[in-house]
Amino acid sequence: MLRALAIVIEVIILAAIIFSLLWAVRLILFDLVLKPKYKGIITLLLAAVGAASVIFFISHLISFYPAL
Repeated sequence: MLRALAIVIEVIILAAIIFSLLWAVRLILFDLVLKPKYKGIITLLLAAVGAASVIFFISHLISFYPAL
């Protein structure tokens, strides 16, 4: 039970970090490079990258997290 709680806490922290990084990339892209016309597809693409990252973190934490 303690191991599962530790994994959930770590996934939440890692997801928050990934969200912040991807949101910063989105802001940089739209402030400096892209026009608002591409807002939907870029947001969808970054959301997919974020979801894949969180799935990656969950699978690796479940597989390799040490027993407590």
